[in-house]
Amino acid sequence: MGCSQHILLYCVAGTGTVTIEEKTVKLNPNHYIILPRNTAHRYATSQTNPWTIYWIHFVGENADILFNRYKENGEEPAFSTYDERRFREFELILKILENSFEPRDLEITNLMLQNFLSYLVYAKEINPSLMEDDKISDSIAFMKKNIASNYSLQDLATQQCLSVTHYSRLFRAKTGRSPNKYFSELKIQKSCQYLYFSDLNIKEICAEIGFLDQYYFSRLFKKVMGIAPAIYKNQHKRS
Repeated sequence: MGCSQHILLYCVAGTGTVTIEEKTVKLNPNHYIILPRNTAHRYATSQTNPWTIYWIHFVGENADILFNRYKENGEEPAFSTYDERRFREFELILKILENSFEPRDLEITNLMLQNFLSYLVYAKEINPSLMEDDKISDSIAFMKKNIASNYSLQDLATQQCLSVTHYSRLFRAKTGRSPNKYFSELKIQKSCQYLYFSDLNIKEICAEIGFLDQYYFSRLFKKVMGIAPAIYKNQHKRS
């Protein structure tokens, strides 16, 4: 049942789903998953946002060790910083194998592939600060993409597979603000665009950025921008 080799799927862009036995997870950009050998599975790209993936079958003396270390990380799919240099090395592996299967070439590609897999599986140990910084960047991108939604601090931390305490500390260290305050300010920034470029009224703008109470929005807007939204619209009204 399943494949006799472990399978790595690393998503570069787009999205897809991966099912291992009866559990289905979504694979997003800069996330990867390792499918265990001899286990039923299936995977498919999104029809509306097709993925671009790196796809590797691997087996060997250290394959189970790498897979077990991956599972110990407790994240499935796991997040990994996209490092262009590392993926150029992977492209080099493919190029070497396209030209030769001589013993020396197989030896070097084997070592390079093991290094590539280790970089993903041991990413936290190799470069912990970069991993954490990218998680916050990813969280901010998530906020911008879902500007009309409302999330609790727990929701935002869970989205990055971090505890609330650790997530909040990392977020404040990078931005100088709490996650909730930063998200609110992103919403206000977006509302400025609507006020300037559209004819939406305050109630409609609130719906676009996820504010249920337009009076609360107006108070927050004035606190952040220094003036009421109606005054801002008049001052910046396009001719």
